[in-house]
Amino acid sequence: MDLLNTLVDKGLRRETPTRAEALAVLATTDDELLDVVAAAGKVRRHWFGRRVKLNYLVNLKSGLCPEDCSYCSQRLGSKADILKYTWLKPDEASQAAAAGLAGGAKRVCLVASGRGPTDRDVDRVSDTIKAIKEQNEDVEVCACLGLLSDGQAERLREAGADAYNHNLNTSESTYGEITTTHTYADRVDTVRKAHAAGLSACSGLIAGMGETDEDLVDVVFSLRELDPDSVPVNFLIPFEGTPLAEEWNLTPQRCLRILAMARFVCPDVEVRIAGGREVHLRTMQPLALHLANSIFLGDYLTSEGQAGKADLEMIADAGFEVEGAGEVTLPEHRAGGGACGSHDGAEAGCGSHEGGGCGSHEGGGVCGTAPAAAPAPAASAEEPRPGLVAVRRRGAGTDLAPNA
Repeated sequence: MDLLNTLVDKGLRRETPTRAEALAVLATTDDELLDVVAAAGKVRRHWFGRRVKLNYLVNLKSGLCPEDCSYCSQRLGSKADILKYTWLKPDEASQAAAAGLAGGAKRVCLVASGRGPTDRDVDRVSDTIKAIKEQNEDVEVCACLGLLSDGQAERLREAGADAYNHNLNTSESTYGEITTTHTYADRVDTVRKAHAAGLSACSGLIAGMGETDEDLVDVVFSLRELDPDSVPVNFLIPFEGTPLAEEWNLTPQRCLRILAMARFVCPDVEVRIAGGREVHLRTMQPLALHLANSIFLGDYLTSEGQAGKADLEMIADAGFEVEGAGEVTLPEHRAGGGACGSHDGAEAGCGSHEGGGCGSHEGGGVCGTAPAAAPAPAASAEEPRPGLVAVRRRGAGTDLAPNA
């Protein structure tokens, strides 16, 4: 396909695809799917080889959130039967993190529900970061605490945080349909605060909330413009007791197309398969490793993931290798976190959650060689399969051993 050859060439040059090209990836047929995966895989291997970075989530504070994000089991008014607890103590969080690190994770993501941290909360998380790093000097720590106020990103950086996650989740034009207690602009502002403080910015999306192909392309192009170092791609986990419990809009094939589109638009950033991969990719998870270079190990915030041992076996069986603690994830021109640095004349923006709390368009130029995108076929909605959604009952906030 001329389209795929064009996208591979652009990805190897860190050049932005056009919106028409990105839409055309989402509109490909099942017969073309393996060609799409192979093409995006060339871009992935060029920048990241066959390495897979492992990340581990620690939910510092579960539930009890005043925000109304429709996708989130921790939201205000949620009837989901999840674990609810207030802040873990630093030693408790450090013990939880140790399980993931023992399983091969090189980054720990410290997540807390809520609109955003108070200054006291920043103190708590700072103490937790120090406790983790005292035991594991080389570990990367990413904080995900919601909307940041002035000066808080700098305080987290001083405490030893390496990165900050705050997802955009969906397009600016539809953001108000999923959340009313804060705005899309609020989220953009927090990502920019993290950048400005010298933290490596992590920001991604959630697919499967009923969005259109145009919405998906909008949010990925917006992410490219914000230039995060890592882009988590979440697939909606339809928790019973949340407004989106009946949104079963994804197939494994649809998930792979979304990951491929993200890779083409964000060729040289860490694209992470995040929440929902077990629910929606299922047996197609190994193929997704040809598109993304990062996954979460074990469980998520409020749901259980694939067994950690199975994650490691899947990576090895697919011909990939776990990225070591001494290896640098990002390509040389991006390494160092924070802003991207020189693009050697390429267009601005490098081309970079499980549900919320923890993540200007038209970034593309005119290609002139690719065909216009055909109208996207309607996504093949699946029958609801709530049995695939397992609420987390182990690990942080419980007396049971974590999955790592």
